[in-house]
Amino acid sequence: MLSENIKKFRLAINLSQVQFAEKLDVTKQCVSNWENANVQPSVDMLMRIAKYLGVSTDVLLGLDDRKYIEVSDLSQAQIMHIWQIIKDITNKD
Repeated sequence: MLSENIKKFRLAINLSQVQFAEKLDVTKQCVSNWENANVQPSVDMLMRIAKYLGVSTDVLLGLDDRKYIEVSDLSQAQIMHIWQIIKDITNKD
């Protein structure tokens, strides 16, 4: 599950293994090994991967499938604007 999720989220942000490796300051071989389930990333690296991909470690590990959007750096007005868009898209009151 972890290997599949790393690859799925990497591809979702349109990064090659080489580009992803550069962002995490590891080799392309590390990324390839993670995605092929040859090697598990360390706990510290798992946290770095999750942070970079904008997901929780639980999501990466397949323990949680809820979706989140990181809004910590946005103003309250911006957050409310996003919330309204989500409500409009899902047609919820």
